[in-house]
Amino acid sequence: MVAEEESGYVTTESHSEDPLKSGMDIDENGVVASWNQNGDCSTQETGEGSSEGFYQQASQENKDHQVPKSYGACAKKFRFRVSEQTEDSMRRKDKEKSKLDRRLSRQDRIELGRMFQGAVSSHDWELAENLILLADPQTLNDALCIALDSIWFLKVRRELDGITGLIKKIVSYGARDFTRAALRTSFLASCVSACQSRTISLADTVAVMAQRLHDRLQECNGDEILKAEAGAKVQKFTEWALKCIGFHSRCQENRGKGNPNTAIEVHFQLSAFKTFLDLAGNNLSGKDFTEAFDAACFPLTLFSSSFDPGWASGISAYLIQGLLGMLVEGGADNVNQCFLEASRFGSTELVRILLQIAQRNSLDVDVDLAFGFASHYSKIGTMECLVEEGHAAAFLGPLMRAAERGCMPVVQWFINRGCRDMELCLALTAATSSSQVEVTAYLLPHVPQHVLAALSVEIIKAAGERSGGSLDGVAFLLQSNFLRDAAATYAVADSIARSDDEAVARELKAFLQEQWSEEAFFVGLRSGQDDYVNFMRILRRGESPICLRDLPAPLMMAIAYLPLYRECAEASGQLLPQRLRGQLVEVAARLTNGAVNRGSQSYELLAVLENHLPVFLHSSGTSVAAYGNGD
Repeated sequence: MVAEEESGYVTTESHSEDPLKSGMDIDENGVVASWNQNGDCSTQETGEGSSEGFYQQASQENKDHQVPKSYGACAKKFRFRVSEQTEDSMRRKDKEKSKLDRRLSRQDRIELGRMFQGAVSSHDWELAENLILLADPQTLNDALCIALDSIWFLKVRRELDGITGLIKKIVSYGARDFTRAALRTSFLASCVSACQSRTISLADTVAVMAQRLHDRLQECNGDEILKAEAGAKVQKFTEWALKCIGFHSRCQENRGKGNPNTAIEVHFQLSAFKTFLDLAGNNLSGKDFTEAFDAACFPLTLFSSSFDPGWASGISAYLIQGLLGMLVEGGADNVNQCFLEASRFGSTELVRILLQIAQRNSLDVDVDLAFGFASHYSKIGTMECLVEEGHAAAFLGPLMRAAERGCMPVVQWFINRGCRDMELCLALTAATSSSQVEVTAYLLPHVPQHVLAALSVEIIKAAGERSGGSLDGVAFLLQSNFLRDAAATYAVADSIARSDDEAVARELKAFLQEQWSEEAFFVGLRSGQDDYVNFMRILRRGESPICLRDLPAPLMMAIAYLPLYRECAEASGQLLPQRLRGQLVEVAARLTNGAVNRGSQSYELLAVLENHLPVFLHSSGTSVAAYGNGD
């Protein structure tokens, strides 16, 4: 798959014994399949006469404290077949050794697994214990997973005692695949907890999670085929978990116990999980606990969009807090990794839980880096959590990156939180350098005028240096009259254009020399004069059959100056580039017989030209209004 640090929770290594492979998968026909480590599966049809109906029947019969007849008949038949091979060993002191050597056929495992699941779901502990006497090592490991999964649906003390006793029996008879059981049940527990506070249906949740996983994988580097396989595997396991939840929920409703978890019920569930960990002992390594922690956090990260606000402080989250806490005590060392991934996805409630776990266990988590991830992906709620509860304080980097990307909601959030003058100035520079004119326009009024005046040259130089070839942001800043004084703004541009400083980007210097320098103004004046002379020559000496002198004066002006007018209108803003301003000064002076001077503002000059053009040629949203009064 993809690299672990890229993909977060999806590992890349191809394990010969994948702990998650033993989970319950769902095929295209809606058939539940229990996968074991060797790749065999037992199927359970979900229609009439299926294991679901079988479980419900067993549950009803068990109310009379009788062994279900169907179970008894199947068990008797099954025991007879197996006893032909192990008749003596089942009753003698060497039964443990014989059991390790025994291997059931695929059909036997299917039948035994189906009966065992039915017994567990109906809380027929006696039958379940009898069935494990018939199991081979592989089936025992499957039974351990099935029994452990059921702990997240415990309701009363009697159920707790029954399931913990059963788990102890399974382990005592030889189940040893604690790693697979831990990963599988951690994933399921996470889904159980999340679903109890969901705001969308289970079916919609699967689709949402699948899409979010797909989007996340697309951001990662790696082979597309492996990423597709990773996504398919996780989605299939998620579908199994949600179907498992639905099945157990229906069983609880049939017993009249379908209400959401209470604190005491969660305590029972965590107590059962602690019993399992104690039984596993040293069989679970630090790596196992780390992977189980991953498995628990992963669905919570993808479920984030379906959480109710405040989920982390409710009973549902109490289960996750306890589960993750025990995994950390066992040796999980990836709290920070999961914390960063939850921040990236915007899983605010999980971020809040992981902050609490880190604080309780004196663990270091990189709050500022997490804040940067949340900011980059525009997860506003997560940003607020990291500031208010995680005390994130490194605003400058995320603010500059948001301004550079043009992410207005994040920039607005920072402004509303309050930023220092220098942070605002650097954000303005970042937005200008990347030509994010909307963000530049938003930030400009928030930067104090004295800061702009003091750093104006440096702002434009830095923006030009980081522009990457486009100077639209610099042009917008100058046209906006960012110093709020036309003479001062023009002077800054001219000083950079004439500077001998080698640190000034070559492209920036050439742009300012051509458009915004004092020299550019005089070039514009001369160009305007040349245009006037050429037009008069055409007017007096032209040989066109159309006599220009006979046209109305406004049309004559349009022929002569419409291109200049449109160019000025397109360069909207409070200031015009000096080259255009020079041309406009020359034209306005001709049209008013010298009634304007070189220091006239752009809006005054454009008003003169616009008054001599036909109204139907005026630009929509007239440039005179666009330029305002020059303030």
